[in-house]
Amino acid sequence: MRAVVEAGHFDIVSDEPLSAGGSDTGPTPTDLFLASIASCFVLALAWAARHAGKELPGLQVRVVGTYAGPRFSRIEIEVSCDAPGSVVDDLLPEAERVCYVTNSLRNPPELHVERVEKSAPSPRKAPSADGGRSP
Repeated sequence: MRAVVEAGHFDIVSDEPLSAGGSDTGPTPTDLFLASIASCFVLALAWAARHAGKELPGLQVRVVGTYAGPRFSRIEIEVSCDAPGSVVDDLLPEAERVCYVTNSLRNPPELHVERVEKSAPSPRKAPSADGGRSP
């Protein structure tokens, strides 16, 4: 059940736990999904702080998803740092504005799945993940 996904020039391993038939050699796809939200939002918040001339020492972002069948019914983003709460509160709207991942969740893109003939890899139009190749 293990998959290696190419993202840019990086290989990302995704797997399932032993209890679900995987080999437990990497995070699950849902863990990667939540990590993607956290990493995008922390980078967006750091960008907003830099542009506002603020510092966010000890910045941490934690993302928790609530399962509802084969999807999440709720996703919570928790932000903490050593700066005063008012500094963080002032930066949140700008971070929300520039975070691609959370913006894509708030305004979902059209999702289209199709089977294609296997051929030579084509050049990527934008950063993407070509998933599902087994090691």
